Amino acid sequence: MILTWKMPAKNAKKSSILNVNRVDVYRLAERQTSPLSVSEEEFASRSVLVATLPVAEADFTAGSMIYRDQLQFSGQAVRLRYAIRFVNSAGQKAGFSNYYLLEPAAAIASAPTSLSTSLSQDAVTLSWTSPPANVDGTTPANILGYNVYRSPSDKQPAKLLNQQPVTTANYRDEFFEFGKEYFYFVRAVSTGAGGDPVESGESNIVTIRPVDTFPPSAPAAVTLAATPSTISIFFAANPENDIAGYRVYRAADLNLDRSKWEVLTPTPLGTNTFQDTTVEKGRTYHYYITAVDKAGNVSEASEVVSETVP
Repeated sequence: MILTWKMPAKNAKKSSILNVNRVDVYRLAERQTSPLSVSEEEFASRSVLVATLPVAEADFTAGSMIYRDQLQFSGQAVRLRYAIRFVNSAGQKAGFSNYYLLEPAAAIASAPTSLSTSLSQDAVTLSWTSPPANVDGTTPANILGYNVYRSPSDKQPAKLLNQQPVTTANYRDEFFEFGKEYFYFVRAVSTGAGGDPVESGESNIVTIRPVDTFPPSAPAAVTLAATPSTISIFFAANPENDIAGYRVYRAADLNLDRSKWEVLTPTPLGTNTFQDTTVEKGRTYHYYITAVDKAGNVSEASEVVSETVP
């Protein structure tokens, strides 16, 4: 059970006490037929203090805290009721928060395992192994699908990436940036009490900082048009979204080693057209083009095209 709550403004009297330095977490296990309403006095007398969490400066900065309670009640006819209260350095306690109630279900899938990543130009692909059984040992595993989470830091809450549970044991994250670090984990989704979806525990966490080592595709559809003073070069824009520009190469001798061809655009060309005005009448010129991406990766050469100046 993952509990989250908002922190009060530091030293502000929003929690009825000043200088909060710890949070107490309480849990009450009650019959499912028990009344839904309970007084604060009754909850205080019957609940169990399950955790005392120190409050750090970073918790005020983040604005929230999290506590994970390992459930031991699956399969039992029980309702769990949680609440927290803030405590200051003098031991003064604020009132209880709102209550959160749940009824643990037994046949909930175990956590996915063996989460791994692979990288391509367009996506970080996640793959994992489906759980073979439920947390209570029953089979087959009660799986509706999977939820995939990503965080930019192991200190920050993760965000759900998929809108609906993923029905396969893999997922493509296409909304990432090269050079940034990401943390991923996956949870199975099961049908819980009352038909509500319930998540499993987390898979292993994987970390990746994608590095762009993928060259663009070679420029295509290169065509030429000649006048007595100019050869104009046209080509299709590359489909990749990280293209920095294009380099145009020229040679008068088609058999000249490609590494010795003249670079007409030392600074990558930002458009998909170019005019070569350093030509001579009657001579034939040969051209090819490469694409360069923002990481400095260079494509293969386009096809060679030739034209004679009239």
